[in-house]
Amino acid sequence: MDEATSAAAAGTDGTPVLEVSELTVAYGATEVLRRVSFTLGEGERIGIVGQSGSGKSTTVGAVLGLLSGAGRVTGGSIRYRGEEIAGAPEARMRALRGRSIALVPQDPMTNLNPSMRVGDQIADALRTYGTHGRAEVEAQVVRLMEEAGIPEAERRRKQFPHEFSGGMRQRVLIAIALAGDPDLIIADEPTSALDVTVQKQILDHLQRLVDDRGVSLLFITHDLGVALDRTDQILVMHDGKVVEAGAPAQVLFHPQDAYTERLIAASPKLAVPPEEDVPEAGAGGGARAAAGAASAAGGSAADGSAAGDGRDLVLDVRDLTKVYRLRGRREELRALDGVSFQAERGKTTAIIGESGSGKSTTAKIVLGLEAATSGEVVLDGTAVAGGTKADRARLRRFTQPVFQDPYSSLDPTMSVERIIAEPLAVFRMGTRAERRARVRELLDQVALPQSAAQARPGELSGGQRQRVAIARAIAARPPLLVCDEAVSALDVLVQDQILELLRSLQRELGVSCLFITHDLAVVADFADDVVVMRAGRIVEAGSVRSVIESPQHEYTRSLIDAVPGEQLTRV
Repeated sequence: MDEATSAAAAGTDGTPVLEVSELTVAYGATEVLRRVSFTLGEGERIGIVGQSGSGKSTTVGAVLGLLSGAGRVTGGSIRYRGEEIAGAPEARMRALRGRSIALVPQDPMTNLNPSMRVGDQIADALRTYGTHGRAEVEAQVVRLMEEAGIPEAERRRKQFPHEFSGGMRQRVLIAIALAGDPDLIIADEPTSALDVTVQKQILDHLQRLVDDRGVSLLFITHDLGVALDRTDQILVMHDGKVVEAGAPAQVLFHPQDAYTERLIAASPKLAVPPEEDVPEAGAGGGARAAAGAASAAGGSAADGSAAGDGRDLVLDVRDLTKVYRLRGRREELRALDGVSFQAERGKTTAIIGESGSGKSTTAKIVLGLEAATSGEVVLDGTAVAGGTKADRARLRRFTQPVFQDPYSSLDPTMSVERIIAEPLAVFRMGTRAERRARVRELLDQVALPQSAAQARPGELSGGQRQRVAIARAIAARPPLLVCDEAVSALDVLVQDQILELLRSLQRELGVSCLFITHDLAVVADFADDVVVMRAGRIVEAGSVRSVIESPQHEYTRSLIDAVPGEQLTRV
């Protein structure tokens, strides 16, 4: 860092809030962080980007004195306001954590106690940092919730985490982080699982904290668009080292390192690739469905064709409604309200919308995991509800899910071989030797080594686990995959690999895909058709090109406007 940048990063007395110099961290004899250096000043925002395993979280753990297991700082320096804290006694680090350096973690559902009211959890933090007296604590809880952007704080402090949306739960974590009045906040992937409009609200709020409180922000993210829009400096990390650093525009538009170039190339773009002879649909219509080849996995074209128009449909959703009765109340929640769309065989139809829009409810009904209140889902010409026993057995094989978090959807006690072979055993497909051969074939198909067959999920990376989940999903050769946020928690390089894998499966197997996502850039990059949902209804549908380039509905336009890093995503 040059002298001018160092001066700008320093506070009014010339001392940076955080100065990391030549930091080296090892686990046992293995170095995982190598000579990492950066300086963070008053009210400054630094973004650290890189793929999983690059060293981002290890850097955060070292700064907080929370390295796991045998991790230890083996070289270099970490100074907070001039004080050396690398190797500081635990008592000193406890005094700094929360009061001076606060953490906003990624997943609120694993960082909030589901059995405690949110106000009580914020109150616990306040008491830890020295606020006492019931009236004073309650007043401070309300103040912090309001400062974190939570409306009706007095009423909502008495609610439990499950009664909050994902974005509001993230705001609770921000309120807890503010309880100690810190001057440095470390935000570790705080918006990666949120839809773009909620993500914008959270990022806007973090920016207000920087502006109003003069808080410094160390921001860990795999979203290059967020880093471009929301930071003053970017550090690109790879294999435990900082490979490139500088102003966001300089790093992302004029990269000097080959790894940075790879990250940028792998980031999904909002611009839709050119295509020929694509019919378009207007607002509110069914998804586009050009003629496509029948799936190699089964299902005749005749069974799935729309009446009279020659289109080969794998899925036909007709006037779907789902009503939930709220426990302990006389109220009802209408999660779906007259949802209708069609999906073409061998293509990808995306469903996009905010949390609570009805995306996942639609997916669960298509998979047969929930029953519709009214309306019907027709798979390959057969209604999901009703039908003969033989029909129901065929439909169970017809569609398979790929969920967001493979670590929670794969049995951690089973080997990869058993996980992938399980559907074959359930559907009584082949002998034991034939199933073992099919597992070997599937490992090749999803680009995993044969040695992975005996591994457990915990021994694999996030991207490898998602490949196992895909292998399991396609084991019984289903014509339709339902991918529910299957790439939203992955870094851009792994996300790109998984999307390319799904593309190759479509080319080789003719498999169709219902793709649930909150990421419009991924939709533009991967899908053929898109259905936009809001509050249980479809507000717009059509080809990806028509919807993204010429949106008809105000809500669709707001989703497009909220995508971070517009200059980067449209390159």
